[in-house]
Amino acid sequence: MKTKDRILPIVSFVLLCLGIGWLSSMVTRIAVVEWYADLEKPFFSPPNQLFAPVWLVLYVLMGWAAGRVWFYGKHHRWGKTALYHFGAQLIFNGLWSLVFFGLHSPLLGLIVIAILWILIERCIFWFRLVDHKSAYLLYPYLIWVSFATLLNAAILYLN
Repeated sequence: MKTKDRILPIVSFVLLCLGIGWLSSMVTRIAVVEWYADLEKPFFSPPNQLFAPVWLVLYVLMGWAAGRVWFYGKHHRWGKTALYHFGAQLIFNGLWSLVFFGLHSPLLGLIVIAILWILIERCIFWFRLVDHKSAYLLYPYLIWVSFATLLNAAILYLN
């Protein structure tokens, strides 16, 4: 198989993930200054400058993983199921920013991020059936969303 046959889906999914991240950041950037800055945050809240580079890396890893599943899943009976789960978690990924930052709702944000966490876990499960390396690429994302869930809950509690 040609290398370009493997690279094209990876590049496509990375661009898709980065696009979702960019759209989410449009709402986030405004709210960080106008709303988020005034919230009480827990002691473990990272500086705002850390979020963009972390998400950049995570979106690249997510796209890389999905591209591998697209490529290897063409010949695997669970390929489509894995990608459906990926699409669902990607929707909830973008939805969280809209709810938390756009609607200024830590409570609804916590509900959305809890669903997102479950969808990521399910996505990892299905990715593992198609391609083990793809599942491993999603673990940093799961860890970060676990931390973000804790941060969201702490902000809800403090405010």
